[in-house]
Amino acid sequence: MTATDEASPADDLADFERLFEAHAGDLHRYLGRLVGAMADDLVGDTFVAALKGRGGFDPARASARAWLFGIATNLARNHLRRRKREDAATARLRDAALTESHENRVVDQMDAQLRARQLAVAIAELNAADRDVLLLTSWAGLDANEIAEALGIPAGTVRSRLHRVRKHLRVAAPQIDLGSADVDR
Repeated sequence: MTATDEASPADDLADFERLFEAHAGDLHRYLGRLVGAMADDLVGDTFVAALKGRGGFDPARASARAWLFGIATNLARNHLRRRKREDAATARLRDAALTESHENRVVDQMDAQLRARQLAVAIAELNAADRDVLLLTSWAGLDANEIAEALGIPAGTVRSRLHRVRKHLRVAAPQIDLGSADVDR
């Protein structure tokens, strides 16, 4: 995508069509893991926001991919903030449903729920900046340089945040296997 004053609206649309074809699938996978069924809407919203904000895009500062993931992350964060109360009500209903299940399934479900809650609480304890780094590396598969471009921070800061996140999760969610994924792929 080029940011020139001489570009016609048709050129902009062609550029955005190419951007969409190149990145919509990756954005949808990332957003799908982050917000579930709302991913379709947020992918569309990402490209609408990108089209509206295309004047602020500087290809010398960040790649189009990183720019789009930055927009998507901000939109997802806003969506999740609005959905927080609904999730609490759903969790209460889910917990009530567990007590009515068959005994053998209850044990398995409670164990899985305990680990999921433990991890969810540990992730919720993270500040927004650390959580964004974790989700961009874990769910979107971005490397440290791409995350740095998406969030407008140095790659070293990304690595430091990821180290801090892993250390926190090992203490706060010890039953969860974090693996040994490397953000510098």
